[in-house]
Parts: sequence; structure tokens; C-alpha cells
Amino acid sequence: MKTQKEKHFENYDVMMSVFGELDENIERLTDAFDVDVFAMGTGVKVSGEEKDVEGTIRAIDALEKLCKKQPLSSQSVNMVIGYAKAGKDFDVEDLMGTVAITARGKIIRPKTLGQKKYVDAIKRSSIVFGVGPAGTGKTYLAVAAAVAAFRAEEVNRIILTRPAVEAGERLGFLPGDLQSKVDPYLRPLYDALFDMLGADTYQKYLERGNIEVAPLAYMRGRTLDDSFIILDEAQNTSREQMKMFLTRIGFGSKVVITGDITQIDLPEDKVSGLKIAMKVLDGIDDISICKLTGADVVRHQLVQKIIEAYEVYDKKNPPEPAAKSGPYRRKKQ
Repeated sequence: MKTQKEKHFENYDVMMSVFGELDENIERLTDAFDVDVFAMGTGVKVSGEEKDVEGTIRAIDALEKLCKKQPLSSQSVNMVIGYAKAGKDFDVEDLMGTVAITARGKIIRPKTLGQKKYVDAIKRSSIVFGVGPAGTGKTYLAVAAAVAAFRAEEVNRIILTRPAVEAGERLGFLPGDLQSKVDPYLRPLYDALFDMLGADTYQKYLERGNIEVAPLAYMRGRTLDDSFIILDEAQNTSREQMKMFLTRIGFGSKVVITGDITQIDLPEDKVSGLKIAMKVLDGIDDISICKLTGADVVRHQLVQKIIEAYEVYDKKNPPEPAAKSGPYRRKKQ
């Protein structure tokens, strides 16, 4: 049923903050809720379907509260819209909460509704799966949570690991010893730690054994007690590797497993261990599975559009199964 409602702001400056530069925030609201918004003095009139109008008014109320605390960013606007579309009341403290503080004093906070649920799950559960496309902050937020737990003395070690399989490359073709071969694959984890701790502090903890960054193969045969363990790029684990990793967990440890099931680099005849684990472990107490989407991307705005475009294309053009080749036979002379 069509309806319309009015919303009045405290003053003109607040109204302009909510509208954003060139009315970009209001345009996002009209796209998200399929409503018409008309400015009138220091207020707006919203018209459309009743549910959409209520959601828009709820989002505008939240943006008004938030802009009095901090400047509105594209991420914070998206988070408010996410809350409103889910029918939830937005709490300004959801965006003001701190995950960690970097070495340069930058405060790390969740920037979308999906990220907020992900961070809450990490605080609440012993094992958390963070699955979603590139740019959703899966690894960075996990490292931030690990550093926060380490600083609070909730754990004694931070262990970061990932399988050394990437985009068709094989370690044997890379120069150097094993550490030199795997370092490029671990670089995103190094970068996140450097950002959180600073290079000097990172090196100090590394030498003490408080921080370990290693390929997944190094985890075999170990029991990891009192540790915050992050398995990154888990979509490239096999079923056996994932089971091996999950059974390394000891007392007092927390595990975060991140991955993107749309970017699997395994041979076509192997099933991702991440996919299997999400099915097998779904519904078990103290295990949370968080699925981030394109709406949670916090990189350049084009990244979100690229991800959405690929999702639409993949739905219309599902990949064909690769033909299995028969056994090799030497040609007779």
C-alpha cells in the first residue's frame, strides 16, 4: 500500500550532513528502498510502499544521530541501510565500538552490518568461519581481533597460516628455499600485522615466539593451546587439510577461518575443504559461520560493482564441468 511520511531535522546543517555531497546519501536510500524523497525546508517527504517508507525513515533517523557523532562515510551509510532493510533499530555505538588500535593510533571498527556480525561472532565463539568476496575485511578484522586478544592477555600466541596454493602457481617453480617460496603467499598476513603492531614490535614478538606466520603444512602434528589462530584463504584447503587444521585446536584457543568460495585455486577434481567444513559443522554450538557479501566490501566502490557483475554473470552462465582425460598412453611408433 502506497503511503508517505514526513521527517524534520534539527536544523539545516544536520539535514545537509544527512543528504551528503550532491545528495549521494539520499540517492543510496532511494535506490535501496525504491522510494521518492522530496526536500521541503528543513525536512523531507518520503513516499512509496509502506514498508519501504518506514525503512527509509528509520535509516534517516539513524543517519541524523550518527552525523552528530562523526562525519558520515559511504561505509557507515551502507551499514545504516543494512540495519534498516533488516528491520533493526540502529545503535550509534555499533559504529563507535573498537576492535583494535593500530600502531599509528588508527581505530579499527566494523564498517558494515555484515562486519559487525562477524566481529561479534569472533568475540562470542571459539571457531568462526568468515566467508565472502575480496575486500570485505575478513582477514584484516580477524588480525585486529587477534592483536586485541593478545594485548588483553587472553591468548599467549598469534598464529597466522594459509595454504600455499595460488592461481595456478606451484611452489617448485619459484626461486629460493621453502621460506622464500611461501613468503609471498603470506604477505597479506604480514601486512596486517605490521599495520597493527608496527615493524619493530612485530619483529620482537616474532623472535619471542609470540607470533608465528607459517604455511598450513607446518601445522601438522601440533596441538595449539592458548593461541589465536587464523587460517586465511581456506577455500584452497583440501578436505584432509581442513580436518587436520581443525583438530590442532587446544585449550584456551580461538580460531578464525577466512576464505572466498568463488576463488578456489585447487585442481578441478578436488573439493574445497572450506565448503565441506561449512556443511559439516553448521549448527554446532560455539561455531559460527558468517557470510559476508558485496554489500560489505570496503575497498573502492568499483570493487563492489565488479563483484556484483560477476555474481550476475555466473548465475546466468554456470561453469561447465571439465572433461576428464583418460590415462596417458604412449603412441606406438
